[in-house]
Amino acid sequence: MTATTAREDVAVPARKTGFRTLVGNLARDPWAVAAATTIVVFVLAAILADAITAITGVDPYTYNQHLLDGRGQPIGWGGGISATHWFGVEPLTGRDLFAIVVYGARTSLFIGISATLLAVLIGTVVGITSGYFGGWYDRITSRAVDVMFGFPTLVFLIALMAIIPADLPRPPFIALVIGVFGWPGISRIVRGQTLALRERNFVVASKAMGARSWRIVLGQVLPNVGATIVVVASVIIPGMIAAEAALSFLGVGVTPPTPSWGRTIGEAILWVRTSPMYLIFPGAALFLITLAFNVFGDSLRDALDPRTARR
Repeated sequence: MTATTAREDVAVPARKTGFRTLVGNLARDPWAVAAATTIVVFVLAAILADAITAITGVDPYTYNQHLLDGRGQPIGWGGGISATHWFGVEPLTGRDLFAIVVYGARTSLFIGISATLLAVLIGTVVGITSGYFGGWYDRITSRAVDVMFGFPTLVFLIALMAIIPADLPRPPFIALVIGVFGWPGISRIVRGQTLALRERNFVVASKAMGARSWRIVLGQVLPNVGATIVVVASVIIPGMIAAEAALSFLGVGVTPPTPSWGRTIGEAILWVRTSPMYLIFPGAALFLITLAFNVFGDSLRDALDPRTARR
């Protein structure tokens, strides 16, 4: 066997791609694994809500007055917890609380993720274009971002939700409104990254070679800010979910009988002494999904940051 043949027989190990390295770093982080598992569980619960509630034969809309006493309080321990009603039932109506929490995940995650995607899209477009092109366009967008930061968004959202027609589908509209008002922070972050990239040698060389501006933006600037956009998106999803919960808590969000964690928590405040489970279960669901997204966002940032020292 010749030396050349011997070299050809040696297997060359496959080089890990950036994505495989990222997944490996996250897999070695127990907090990231726990957070990702929690997110997957909630997402699957939202998608498979019909099948999950069919196991116990309940739904979030059926009234079970026979499970309530004369004052509207659930009969039995823990707010009516039983083999059929795993989380108990809702006071005054007797609706199954487990079904309300599961279907509430569908409402909250739909609004939170949809609003985040819209905010990321607007913020990325505005941030990259203002940072790359600069000039009068950058000055106008920067002032617009300043105005948005100083705008009383929550007060405006409450007023807007109170006057919209009752027959308008609330979840898509809430996602649209929250997303439209949620882009300024992303825009400022992306703009700062773009300003730094605009002066890098590969961008300057592309300009000197006559490459079109949009080709440079899409082919060189956007891929280099992609990691930042992903991290920011994972961090702001909890804020979007909390915004929907706050609106529903104040009574101007998702309308009954559509299940919503925020509205359920708001109604449960009045029953916290006599039926504490009515508050504990939806509150725990909101807390867990918010914590999971925050922890996963922090782990993702550390995994993408080459300067982070990892043991």
